[in-house]
Amino acid sequence: MAMVAQQHRESSSGSMNKHLDCGKYVRYTAEQVDALERVYAECPKPSSLRRQQLIRECPILSNIEPKQIKVWFQNRRCREKQRKESTGLQSVNRKLSAMNKLLMEENDRLQKQVSQLISENGHMHQQLQTASVATTDPSCESAVSTPQRSLRDANNPAGLLAIAEETLAEFLSKATGTAVDWVQMPGMKPGPDSVGIFAISHRCHGVAARACGLVSLEPPKIVEILKDRPTWFRDCRGLEVFTIFPAGNGGTIELLYTQMYAPTILAPARDFWTLRYTTTLDNGSFVVCERSLSGTGAGPNPAVASQFVRADILPSGYLIRPCDGGGSIIHIVDHLNLGGWSVPEVLRPLYESSKVVAQKMTIAALRYIRQIAQETSGEVVYGLGRQPAVLRTFSQRLIRGFNDAINGFSDDGWSILNCDGAEDVVVAVNSAKNLSTGTSTVSFLGGILCVKASMLLQNIPPAVLVQFLREHRSEWADFNVDAYSAASLKASSYAYPGMRPTRFTGSQIIMPLGHTIEHEEMLEMIRLEGDSLSHEDAFISRDIHLLQMCTGVDENTVGACSELVFAPINEMFPDDAPLLPSGFRIIPLDPKPGDSQDTLTSYKTLDLTSSLEVRPAANHAAGYAASSYTARSVLTIAFQFPFERNLQDNVATFACQYVRSVISSVQRVAIAISPSSLSPAIGPKLSLGSPEAATLAHWICQSYSCHVGAELLRTDSLSGESILRTLWHHQDAILCCSLKQALPVLTFANQAGLDMLETTLVALQDVTLDKIFDDSGRKAMFSEFAKITQQGFTHLPGGICMSTMGRHVSYEQAIVWKVFAAEDNAVHCLAFSFINWSFV
Repeated sequence: MAMVAQQHRESSSGSMNKHLDCGKYVRYTAEQVDALERVYAECPKPSSLRRQQLIRECPILSNIEPKQIKVWFQNRRCREKQRKESTGLQSVNRKLSAMNKLLMEENDRLQKQVSQLISENGHMHQQLQTASVATTDPSCESAVSTPQRSLRDANNPAGLLAIAEETLAEFLSKATGTAVDWVQMPGMKPGPDSVGIFAISHRCHGVAARACGLVSLEPPKIVEILKDRPTWFRDCRGLEVFTIFPAGNGGTIELLYTQMYAPTILAPARDFWTLRYTTTLDNGSFVVCERSLSGTGAGPNPAVASQFVRADILPSGYLIRPCDGGGSIIHIVDHLNLGGWSVPEVLRPLYESSKVVAQKMTIAALRYIRQIAQETSGEVVYGLGRQPAVLRTFSQRLIRGFNDAINGFSDDGWSILNCDGAEDVVVAVNSAKNLSTGTSTVSFLGGILCVKASMLLQNIPPAVLVQFLREHRSEWADFNVDAYSAASLKASSYAYPGMRPTRFTGSQIIMPLGHTIEHEEMLEMIRLEGDSLSHEDAFISRDIHLLQMCTGVDENTVGACSELVFAPINEMFPDDAPLLPSGFRIIPLDPKPGDSQDTLTSYKTLDLTSSLEVRPAANHAAGYAASSYTARSVLTIAFQFPFERNLQDNVATFACQYVRSVISSVQRVAIAISPSSLSPAIGPKLSLGSPEAATLAHWICQSYSCHVGAELLRTDSLSGESILRTLWHHQDAILCCSLKQALPVLTFANQAGLDMLETTLVALQDVTLDKIFDDSGRKAMFSEFAKITQQGFTHLPGGICMSTMGRHVSYEQAIVWKVFAAEDNAVHCLAFSFINWSFV
């Protein structure tokens, strides 16, 4: 008898469903459908042996033909796929509807702003024509250009409530109205992949930034996150709530004292005394708004407050509106007066730039909320099996420790050892420093010594420099110093650099741990490979592990700070590992109208700044390098060293020497990779206008043609800069080495050569020829050396060479020839061309 069954129970009443199988309708019973559902739930994969076993073991399914069961499972998978697609489409549709609503509201606000500007323009035009009103009449100015401080009494709850209501009205007029003339944030165009809509103030008192976007979190959760400012605002040192009392509509009023870190050592930190008002609107939206109060406000104690400059928060805050179907629309406004008058003139762009406020506060807040939303939904996967919250805590601890070192607050135990105007670095000591992380505490018998400095850089994008420092640590770091810091963090283990000699192989392995959704911040583990130089320690690993955070590596981001912060850590990477961060921070400075490169040479930021090479504006022939990046940036370096009390002077001496060597290396690297050169890897002597570079390229090609009898570049009628450009971009790795030293030293390489050796022109001068060949390669070269001397060139068979990072590189063939100087026909250098090379 043919088996009839139900394909799927669509309701609890057991209604029947039909499907076509081999030209006939079949029906399944409700019990059979339940049995098939149980089998599918346990083994959804069609090829699972477990599924076949379950079907055989189920009596109610024993009489169903295998083909019919197969068809049922196929239909079941199709229905499940359709449901998932339908659910996903519904979710996308809800998001698009919410975003469309947001864009329509933004469009309405812009139309109102245009109407207001037209009205103001017409009013001003009428005044100019009639000349009946002076042009300085304040009635002509925007209401925001001269914000009025509230006259309410802030010493009683009623007065504070009145201030809170005024703050709410002013904030809403900025968030959704036309109280501020907003312009689009440069480089942050709205689109499908954009985090949100971002704007900065154009004409208003202070600096202001605005953001709005869609987030997949409910409003109460967002309010909770944003009010805990130290968790997401990296420049917030602390936030203390002094008073809380209820307001109407279930809202609360809080009096806050907030401290902000200074980003450099050249200006004092900021603090705020503010009122924060949290309430809900009639339409169900949540609002958290804040503004500064007049007066000195409160603080921990007068001695601590004296280290800060009081700044103002003009009406700012967050408007969070729930969306239909889940999620929220967030409007964020940050409006500050940071007191730029109190900092050196060259640093004022950091305190008077709306772009900086947007990147550090407004955009950071929205990105953090979106990051939490994606982590909550399980969309973000991190390395080493770590939970996102743990890795986020590590990033916060790294940047907080780095900020503490830069600022050196006295209430943390820091005191200045050396800050003479003649010195190029500042030395601070903390004798009471304990690294406590819950269950783990490391107490240093002497304390922590910090050497720090700030300096100006010219014509180097911060993202480019930080990326180079991250990828080429051997260019500036000393392995023995890293080993000393790592050993000192272990319990009761102190050493002085050089007591246990170690050779740094130059190799670093970067192990990613996690990154934010837009890759603007990366957390990673660094392993530095080292070999012991003493026989008794030959079998002891000398590898050093660092926990490192890198931010701001996107060259197209406007106003973003770039950082590279690292700290020694145990290779087991415990959650409560103590951290002693050091690193670099590079902040771009917005150029002011009328700024010129020459006017900067007279300004001295410590003696270190005055020693920087200020390069002239590059030739416009260099394209982007010359015309598009001529800005300044401020680089801050801070390195921390643990010490025992009896070794403080010794550690201070070597720490200063080490940091000065790091500064020198960074300066050299910055000059070498400046875009005003031929390429990111070419140094100043090989710029497009340099006769030395063009002459060398001409000698290389002419000597190759003379000895080999063929053209190296295979292009006729090349001369001057065109030869240099073509040689630079040649597909074969071309290297030149000087024969004046006992060991031939590399002096030049084209882009392919630098890529093959994994180095730069700056570091190339430290590479000897014997380091790039293995034993068989060295033997082949030495055996052919006589032929090179006699006929001027030779062909080396294919083999293996080594990059500076220790990686093997294979090549099909190598041609070696002597390069003659055209003037006196003397041998200038020896050139190599590695053909068809690749990493093994």
